[in-house]
Amino acid sequence: MADASWLIRNGRIIDPGAATDTVADLRITNGYISEIGEELSLTNEQEVDASGLIVSPGLIDVHVHLRVPGQDHKETMATGTAAAAAGGFTAVATMPNTVPAIDSAEIIGDILADARASGSVRVYPIATISRGRLGHESVDYAALVEAGAFAFSDDGDTTADSGVMRAALLASTRTGRPVMVHCEDAALAHGAMHEGTIAARLGLDGIPAEAEEIVIARDIMLARLTGGWLHVLHVSTGRGADLVLSGKQTGVNVTAEVMPHHLTMTEAWVDGDGSLLHTDYQPLRRDVPTPDPMAKVNPPLRTPADTSALLAHLQRGTFDVIATDHAPHADDEKARPFAEAPMGMSGLELALPTMLGLVRAGHLTIHDLIHRLSTRPAQLFGITGGSLQPGTPGDVTLIDPDLAWTVSRETLRTKSANTPLLGMTVRGRATLTLVDGRERHRL
Repeated sequence: MADASWLIRNGRIIDPGAATDTVADLRITNGYISEIGEELSLTNEQEVDASGLIVSPGLIDVHVHLRVPGQDHKETMATGTAAAAAGGFTAVATMPNTVPAIDSAEIIGDILADARASGSVRVYPIATISRGRLGHESVDYAALVEAGAFAFSDDGDTTADSGVMRAALLASTRTGRPVMVHCEDAALAHGAMHEGTIAARLGLDGIPAEAEEIVIARDIMLARLTGGWLHVLHVSTGRGADLVLSGKQTGVNVTAEVMPHHLTMTEAWVDGDGSLLHTDYQPLRRDVPTPDPMAKVNPPLRTPADTSALLAHLQRGTFDVIATDHAPHADDEKARPFAEAPMGMSGLELALPTMLGLVRAGHLTIHDLIHRLSTRPAQLFGITGGSLQPGTPGDVTLIDPDLAWTVSRETLRTKSANTPLLGMTVRGRATLTLVDGRERHRL
């Protein structure tokens, strides 16, 4: 395994789990981290000069859409995991709103086989809560966990039947796997963007914050009733985060995630604005038709007050992890009129530069960022990674925090470059991504 042995020299090694922050050398031997020290001797490893770079445990994203199976026109296993590696991620968990939905052991087996054959990073399939993701009949939770299910979710829709959601949360007490919930009351969510003054000016139906918050409140109550593990996906409102914090404080087994775009972007992006709030970036001058389908996402981009509240909750620790909700769509789909265009943004390759903007602006430390993008998801979900300690697998990311690059179709590895950040010059990028010590991305 010579290609899985490395000597990474002079990097700033940051391992939040071990409280490590030091400039040193890191050795990987036959796929495993074997030594950290100063001026280590080179034997038969590949040598990399990491001077000026951050050496981090591989990043982990527990919420992506690889569109596998059935939607290869949007993304494939090969392109999606290549995008993950280019973004510094060594592991991703993929959502089940696919065609067909991931609701059987056979489909999970197919996804894992595809990942072994053409994937660049570790892939963890998330199974549906209900058969066909229709919300009516529970899946066989135990059989799906045995087949390799990472978690359960009907993401893309809320499981409206409280009885089915209760059963899923009860099952989580037996399987130890979380129920990951997309919180949205469909009866209130007929719109295409946040319900507010901008939607009214553009003549668009809106999605009120309450559509999300009502379901967060319901599911926290069901988690309290059952003792199950509830993981709230892509919280986008300050009041939603307040509900999660209240649940945590009263002993509910609830965890939650926040997305870079909900921390930094507002509903004004739909109207052509290009401001990344709370970062050191200058506004992007966007010559786009409005309303802009590239800024259409679910949950929608909310208000500046919501971004500030979410950031405060991230700083406080309400959010356990940062995830991307990487949601690729084909060009012709996003080119439709705003009300008809699908919701979602590509995010795997943009999380690092966006979040490093928050770090440079003083709102997070680099330790906070790596903790929530690597160490904490590994610990919380019990998966490989999140550590640089000797004896652990060589899942390592080298990050140049100052590298400037322009977001374009040519610089992105995803098959679908549906992001409103196209044309923006950002700072920060993974320069080398290793999985089990094997090179999966290199600039």
